[in-house]
Amino acid sequence: MSANTTFPGRTAKPAASPPAARPGASYQLSLPHDGRLPLARGWLWLGLAALIGSGLFSVLLVVSRTPYVNQWLPAANFFHISLVLHVDLSVLVWFVAMAGLLWSLHGHPRAQGLGWLALWVTGGGTLAMALSPFVDPGEPIMANYIPVLESPLFLAGLVVFALGTALLVLRGLLAAPRLGLGYDGRGALHFGLSAAAIATAVALLCFAWSWLVLPTSLHGKAYYEILFWGGGHALQFTWTLLMLVAWLWLASACGARIVLSPRVTLLLFLLALAGVFSTPYAYLAHDVASVEHRNLLTWAMRLGGGPAIVPVGLAAVLGVLSLRRLDTALRPLRAALLSSVLLFAAGGMIGVFIQGSNVRIPAHYHGCIVGVTLALMGAVYRILPALGYQAPQGRLATWQPWLYGTGQLMHIVGLVWSGGYGVQRKVAGAEQVLRSTAEIAGMGLMGLGGLIAIIGGLLFVVVVLRAMRQAASLERMKEPRP
Repeated sequence: MSANTTFPGRTAKPAASPPAARPGASYQLSLPHDGRLPLARGWLWLGLAALIGSGLFSVLLVVSRTPYVNQWLPAANFFHISLVLHVDLSVLVWFVAMAGLLWSLHGHPRAQGLGWLALWVTGGGTLAMALSPFVDPGEPIMANYIPVLESPLFLAGLVVFALGTALLVLRGLLAAPRLGLGYDGRGALHFGLSAAAIATAVALLCFAWSWLVLPTSLHGKAYYEILFWGGGHALQFTWTLLMLVAWLWLASACGARIVLSPRVTLLLFLLALAGVFSTPYAYLAHDVASVEHRNLLTWAMRLGGGPAIVPVGLAAVLGVLSLRRLDTALRPLRAALLSSVLLFAAGGMIGVFIQGSNVRIPAHYHGCIVGVTLALMGAVYRILPALGYQAPQGRLATWQPWLYGTGQLMHIVGLVWSGGYGVQRKVAGAEQVLRSTAEIAGMGLMGLGGLIAIIGGLLFVVVVLRAMRQAASLERMKEPRP
């Protein structure tokens, strides 16, 4: 697609052309200009709505854990309800929406009706979950991967959301490009996107498998913890694969030379996919409620997903840092890439030093999850012109990833600091039992960083909406006047 491509009914400012890259692999995704664009825009809107909702709940979440300020809030249960919705909207819904955006533009333009059905079903499930705290909150269950509110409305919304995700995956696999023996950079990225769809399919299978074999005697947190453990591990491969695709794409979009060959990249993606397929084996080999089942899934995730991250991240970062000059319009892409790698690396290193159950655990997954989020934010910036909108430009678009990343880095540093003193996770207010000045300072840094991160996350929404509005304004200006 040329930089000057226009679409029916849309006027967009051309995206900045990437500078001519030096010899090396080019990882560029081809973006279509057909009927898939409205579907992609729909998934983008769902993702933006999820981020807005998550930002609102995160304000309440951060305030409820900030010393002194949290005294003005209701009971600690309010913290847990906010935590459930914040996690589900910022991770589950946002990531699935971004996967829907990428899968809608990926492959062949077939089965678009199925894609639209997936969007509406997923959106309906999201709406039910978001409304449940105000209609029928129920008891918050802080299960790993997918925390829930034990209320009919929330659980029904979650089931509907899962059904919509299954339809999305089915459409993504039906429309996936054919696999061949020869791969260039674009082919490797397409394989990565298809591998992410397969990982999601395996995750959905694991959720259903756990539900079928779980003992009926289990209730509450024990039930949901086991229910989501296997599928939750498989989903981590989905998010990681999407992030790796985004890293390589953003680096190439900036004109970077990627030292990894497409064949090596393909092998790394295959290694991650092998880790995904080890998940069903854990169900066959061990009872879902056994320690062996949990440990096997954990090791499969570490060994399968980890090896691909380091070489891909290094190749993308070194390629971008080697660029002497970069067009101002491409700086938001670079900022998103570098901040994403930084946060993911910080989260990974924290994970090595986790001991016991304290706030170092959320520090670890906040770093990794935000690393994925920043990569997908950069992908959105890259995709906007193809959707008929303006390319994000200006200081605000460039500083947004850095502000969001810096806030999150302060957030996790504060959690690591406090975790060293034994401050427990998933508690708020007086339940935190902050005894020393150092503990209070650590959680205070967490609160300040969280506030900055919230501002940075909402600025992403502002940048995207501004790009949309500018494109609409240009379109109105070109309309003939009576």
